[in-house]
Amino acid sequence: MNTYKVLTYSEKHSETWNNFVTQSKNGTFLFHRDFMEYHHDRFEDYSQLVFEDNELVAIFPANKVGNLIYSHQGLTYGGLVLSNSVKFPTVFNAFKALLASFQNDGFETIHLKMIPAIYHTLPSDEISYILFLLDAQLTRRDALSVIDLKQPLTVSRDRIAGYKRALKQQLYVKEVDDFNEFWTKILEVNLQQKHQVKPVHSLEEITLLKKNFPKNIRQFNVYKDAEIVGGTTIFVTENVAHSQYISANEDKNTLGTLDFLHHYLITEVFAEKNYFDFGISNENYGKNINQGLHYWKEGFGARTIIQDFYQIKTSNLSNLDNVFI
Repeated sequence: MNTYKVLTYSEKHSETWNNFVTQSKNGTFLFHRDFMEYHHDRFEDYSQLVFEDNELVAIFPANKVGNLIYSHQGLTYGGLVLSNSVKFPTVFNAFKALLASFQNDGFETIHLKMIPAIYHTLPSDEISYILFLLDAQLTRRDALSVIDLKQPLTVSRDRIAGYKRALKQQLYVKEVDDFNEFWTKILEVNLQQKHQVKPVHSLEEITLLKKNFPKNIRQFNVYKDAEIVGGTTIFVTENVAHSQYISANEDKNTLGTLDFLHHYLITEVFAEKNYFDFGISNENYGKNINQGLHYWKEGFGARTIIQDFYQIKTSNLSNLDNVFI
């Protein structure tokens, strides 16, 4: 019978961890330690590694708050990251061992955010089934607007009209390595005026992350007469190009700034990807949708993919006994 061992992550595991992420079937560069640790001062890391007979088969990016475990509050998505080669019994037993370890450490509740299926490189819904067995509580459901780039694009007349306005205004797009213009002249200004918040990543943080992941983090700015009028920060994974930030100045509708930018990205820069992910239009923890923003995204042919958030009680661990018959 195979044995399972769970270890709490420490710096000595960094190379093993990072190598595992690159070979996993549902991991992305967000799980690389050089990404996770840009905000190490904000979260108390409690990530875990799960071994089957001394072979690493799963990792669990996580942080802890009191007697609660989160997967991971500083990441867009999380959960159990799995080896390419694992089959269902291994995933089942690995997750069971992980829950037992958390329970032994005194943790009562795990808050788990799922990795949307578009980011998987192989089918990877084992955890969804295990969550059903555990009577996990669905606490939030977000709606991502995603374009399937392998299907013919169905672009609305509004988006086409915006693109044509931009052509008349002689807008142009430039990929840049420096985030300063976009952050200080567009993004920070808009977020402060509209929502009284700052970007999740500071200018210094996104600059550092770009240095660490130059192929995965890309910045595209839109200009009119050499002046920046908008832009987007794209996180690139194997299957997906994801708009992490989208913003433009107050003339965006008149100029067609964002229509022009995303037409270029979707039809030229990232046309060979499987998906273009605009992200969510949700507010109030998934309970509401920004209708105008959602309408704009669907105008490019985006349709809905969900991301679920669950709460798991470690006391339900016994639900996983006697599953196999």
